[in-house]
Amino acid sequence: MPSSSTRDYYEILGVGRDASADRIKSAYRKLALKYHPDRNPGDREAEERFKEAAEAYAVLSDEGKRARYDRFGREAAGGFPPEGFDPTVFGDFSDILGDLFGLGGSFGARARRGGPEPGADLRYDLSIAFEEAAFGATRKLEIPRLETCASCSGSGAAPGSQPATCRTCGGRGQIRFAQGFFTVARTCPQCRGEGRTISDPCPACHGEGRVEQRRTLEVRIPAGVDTGARLRLTGEGEHGRRGGRTGDLYVVLEVEAHQRYHREGAHVLTVEEIGYAQAALGAEIEVETLHGKEKVAIPGGTRPGQQFKLKGQGIARLGASGKGDHVVEVAVRIPKPSELSDEQRALLARLGQLEGRAPSKSEKKLLARFKDLFAGD
Repeated sequence: MPSSSTRDYYEILGVGRDASADRIKSAYRKLALKYHPDRNPGDREAEERFKEAAEAYAVLSDEGKRARYDRFGREAAGGFPPEGFDPTVFGDFSDILGDLFGLGGSFGARARRGGPEPGADLRYDLSIAFEEAAFGATRKLEIPRLETCASCSGSGAAPGSQPATCRTCGGRGQIRFAQGFFTVARTCPQCRGEGRTISDPCPACHGEGRVEQRRTLEVRIPAGVDTGARLRLTGEGEHGRRGGRTGDLYVVLEVEAHQRYHREGAHVLTVEEIGYAQAALGAEIEVETLHGKEKVAIPGGTRPGQQFKLKGQGIARLGASGKGDHVVEVAVRIPKPSELSDEQRALLARLGQLEGRAPSKSEKKLLARFKDLFAGD
């Protein structure tokens, strides 16, 4: 039944005559959600408001109809056809009808039933060692997936029999019924949307057409990967139904933390401890990198937290040439008194004395015991 409203279409949607297409769509969406009959059962006024909003949107969302309406009025624009409500105005709002009716797709769209269905993609979370991420590795994975049943070749019917067209829906996979003033399609409860029924199911797959199998794959992990990297193995997902394409397998990586190395992109960071004397006077230390041992010169006067780079001693740059750096951060080791020998304590006491600090009584005794160390001062 066409809407009996004679109100201005712009007024119905609550927008100005210069409103953009997006503004018109947004206004209609709000009204459709507010006044939909399923949210207002038995409310005739809400139903009429819903219909007039739909008619206004049907005109104002069409550039040609809107232009004719602006120049010549309602009759020239057309509105809904004489046979009644036009459900195609919901084409942009499959989310509204999906929420209200559980359609899960565009309103009025006829799903293809009985045809090929693609197989699902699979995900496998793989934990790898720090060194495997740095240098690359090869791992074997055992993947469970659905594969085409060999007994029935995926038909789901026992050998020697065939699926039959569903009598309830006539093979469409949907049944239609009136919902208020328009028609709604729902999945056929008899065939569950398949469009066909199996009277004699395959004993191997119980009519599903697929069975679970475990498949062993060898996966190559490239050097330089990091946590969150995804490796795509095309065609290693689940098999499709009725000849549909096979899905893909995505291996999602997580790199384990390392006790010694810390990673920042392609760079590797280690913290190396040096003594107070080494920091003050300078020294040469040996550092263990991913690629072997390297010498690092520590200049005199080095402060805690100071960093030194070993170029190209880091991790391979994924998708690019070269490697990152190995960054050495210096930490100055301050020993506890209990860790010092008497000679070390005497030397430190003498250093404090030279810096202008008066020695304590215990330090004076130590200095006296080791006075030969300081002969000639």
